[in-house]
Amino acid sequence: MIVEQQIRCIGCGAIIQSEDETKPGYAPKSVLEKEEVICQRCFRLKHYNEVQDVELTDDDFLKILHSIGQSEALVVKIVDIFDFNGSWLSGLHRFVANNPILLVGNKADLLPKSVKYPKLIHWMAQMANDLGLKPVDICLVSAVKGIGIAKAMEAIEKHRLGKNVYVVGCTNVGKSTFINRIIQETTGKGNVITTSYFPGTTLDIIEIPLDDGAALYDTPGIINHHQMAHFVDKKDLKIITPKREIHPKVYQLNEQQTLFFGGLARLDYIKGGRRSFVCYFANELPIHRTKLEKADALYAKQFGELLSPPSKHYIDQFPPLVAHTFTIKERKTDIVFSGLGWVTCNEPGAQVVAYAPKGVDILIRKSLI
Repeated sequence: MIVEQQIRCIGCGAIIQSEDETKPGYAPKSVLEKEEVICQRCFRLKHYNEVQDVELTDDDFLKILHSIGQSEALVVKIVDIFDFNGSWLSGLHRFVANNPILLVGNKADLLPKSVKYPKLIHWMAQMANDLGLKPVDICLVSAVKGIGIAKAMEAIEKHRLGKNVYVVGCTNVGKSTFINRIIQETTGKGNVITTSYFPGTTLDIIEIPLDDGAALYDTPGIINHHQMAHFVDKKDLKIITPKREIHPKVYQLNEQQTLFFGGLARLDYIKGGRRSFVCYFANELPIHRTKLEKADALYAKQFGELLSPPSKHYIDQFPPLVAHTFTIKERKTDIVFSGLGWVTCNEPGAQVVAYAPKGVDILIRKSLI
C-alpha cells in the first residue's frame, strides 16, 4: 500500500493542505514543489508581520488549554464586545489553572459613541463574574482603529511579570487583528521579529518572541457553534457583521406585533401594553414589522425575498426557526441573538417569544447600553 507523504510547514509544524484557507497548514498548490514549504499563515507573519486566524476543532483547542494550564503564563482572552455572549469561551478559567486572565473587549468602535468606556468595563466585569471568571484586569480596544491598544499593552506588561503570554479567543473576535496591531505598535516599520520562522506545533500555535526572552503565543480561533455566523453564507455574513458604529433603531410596539430581522430571527411581542423596543444590529440588516397574526404567512411567502438574509439561493440549507419564550422581569434587559445582535426592553413585564435558527443561542441579560 502506498501512503502519501505528509508535508509539514517548517514555520509552525502544521500539516500542509491546499483545500481550505481557514484551516491550519493552508498553502497554495503552487508552493508544494519547493524544497521547504511554509504555510500561508506563517508566510504572511514572516514577510508582512501579519497574523491570520485559523479555525480549530474543539479537541485541538482543549489540548491547547491543557498545555497553557501546565505552564506559568498570562492568558489574554479576547471577546467581541458587540457579541459578548456569543464570543465567550466557557470554562476557560477551569483549564488555565492559576494563570491570571486579562479580559479584552474588542470592536468597541461599533458601539454608539454615547456609551462611556468606564461603564462598559464595569458591565464586562459583572458579566464575567456571572459567567464564573474573575479577570485580573479588563481592557476595551478597537484593534482595527488602534483605540485602547497602548493601554492593553501596558496591562499585558504589568500582569505577565516576565512570563509568556497566550492570546485566546473564538473565530471572528478580531484576535489576530489585535495581535497584528501589537506587532505594528512594537516594531514600527522595522524587521524586528521577521528575521526567523516562528516555531509552533501541529495545532498551529504561533510563537512571537518578546524582548526579554519570553514569548507571545497566538492560538487559533475556536468555533463557537451557537453563533449565527455558522448558519449563513459569506455574502450574508458581510450583511450581519457590523463594520461601523451601530445606529440603534427604536420600535414602538403594540401587543401582538412581530419584528423580523431579515429572515434570520424574529421577535413576537405578546403582552405588556404599548412599549418601545430598541434594536442593536448591523446597520445593513433590514428589520420588518408586521402583525403577529400575519407573521407566519409572511415568513412562508417572503423568506429569502423581503425577509433576507439569508439570500434566496441559501434558504434550502437554512435551519428552521425555534421559539424561546421570555418574561422580562427587570428594567433594561437585552434579548440577545447570538452572533446577530440584541433588542433592549427598558421596562419589566413584557412577554415575548424570540426565534432563531435551531442551534443558535438566545438569552436575556442585563442591558449593555
